[in-house]
Amino acid sequence: MPNDQIPRESPKEAALLSAESARNEAERFRQLAEEAREVRDQHREALETVRQERERLRETGEVARVAGEEARTAAEQARHATLDAVHATAEALASTLEGMKVVEDMRRVLRDIRDVTKREAN
Repeated sequence: MPNDQIPRESPKEAALLSAESARNEAERFRQLAEEAREVRDQHREALETVRQERERLRETGEVARVAGEEARTAAEQARHATLDAVHATAEALASTLEGMKVVEDMRRVLRDIRDVTKREAN
């Protein structure tokens, strides 16, 4: 078959094929754009999740800081209470020692009186 007998596309058919090809390419780009939007939305959701987790961790850190401060204050109060108890114990021991000294002095006086009474009786 000579070249001049090969069926050629008419300009109308060529335009239709070109239009179909353009539509196919436009559809492919639309699908790619839709996929890109979905990926973007997934990234936004992931970033929001990360932001929320950071906020939760910040709040937890703040709670821990406040609890630590309260524990420090309680420990300081306990230290002061312990110190006060030690001082009170020391005062009680000093008072007891004074009482014991008085009792010992009284015993000594009573022994001296007893000794004097024995000597006079002899």
